[in-house]
Amino acid sequence: GLSIIEVSGRGACDFVNYLCSNQCDKPAGSVIYTSWLTPSGGVRRDLTVARLDDDRFWMFVGEGTLPQDLDWVGRFAPTDGSVVIADVSAAWSALGLWGPNARRVLEKATNADVSNEAFPYFSVQWIEIGAARVLALRISYAGELGWELHIPTDSSLPVWDRLWEAGREFEMAAAGMGAFDSLRLEKGYRLWGGDVHTEYNAYEAGLGWTVRLSKPDFIGKAACVELKKQPLKKKLCCLTFDDPAGVALGYEPILAGEECVGYITTSNFGYSIGQQIAYGYLPIEYAMPDTQLAVEFLGQRFGVTVRDEPLWDGEMARLKG
Repeated sequence: GLSIIEVSGRGACDFVNYLCSNQCDKPAGSVIYTSWLTPSGGVRRDLTVARLDDDRFWMFVGEGTLPQDLDWVGRFAPTDGSVVIADVSAAWSALGLWGPNARRVLEKATNADVSNEAFPYFSVQWIEIGAARVLALRISYAGELGWELHIPTDSSLPVWDRLWEAGREFEMAAAGMGAFDSLRLEKGYRLWGGDVHTEYNAYEAGLGWTVRLSKPDFIGKAACVELKKQPLKKKLCCLTFDDPAGVALGYEPILAGEECVGYITTSNFGYSIGQQIAYGYLPIEYAMPDTQLAVEFLGQRFGVTVRDEPLWDGEMARLKG
């Protein structure tokens, strides 16, 4: 689930840009993937930001972490009346529509032009599905073409019914968090609270590309300037299990010989690649692809191999088509 923190007012852009490590001063209709950093450069959370108007932004955060996220935003908010912060989560429900046929399903459910030219990757538009005005973000945590749809809560069921009907000819499936987790691991997408948290910085977490040191001051900028100068000591790595019976759930030790060199942050089976996938932070000398290590699970040892990431569609062709 997602919660939505709305930031509006004449100071909205400056404030959102101060909270976020990535450049959020982009045209209305833009979607930005970014991080919030602590003053020492740790990743407070990763999130998606949509700029709906010049003076209105929606920040999409985890449902379970909304209280701490609202508190974080409130801590830094200007007190001069230039910014209004609102939790609008209860007014909206969310559905993800993803897969090779996502555009064909959505085209049946809306009159809006959802072609690649009219509705590019990482953009946001209001579209009508039946009688409902839905906010559609062309992004994907599943690594496939599609949209995240934010629906007025009282229209959730009719929108679901219309999409479900449109998807029947394509044998569209209703999938839950288990499928989602498997798909995002194949794409190397990070899970906040597992792969990413304040104990690690954006460079260690593979999120350095979300940190724009060229933009005006933001929380954690000074720390990142220093961190960028230093060689990485450890980094988040992708591992696959050599044995089809290999399994991990999280927090299992990663071993080089008899030495524990890290632990599993998150793990799941990757059905597209046919292997168990795991992520974990490794000292840089073990972080090279093809490094052979082991994971201990309930007293059993399984061989694992460090892999280049992402394991699936590194060209991003499926997302951008």
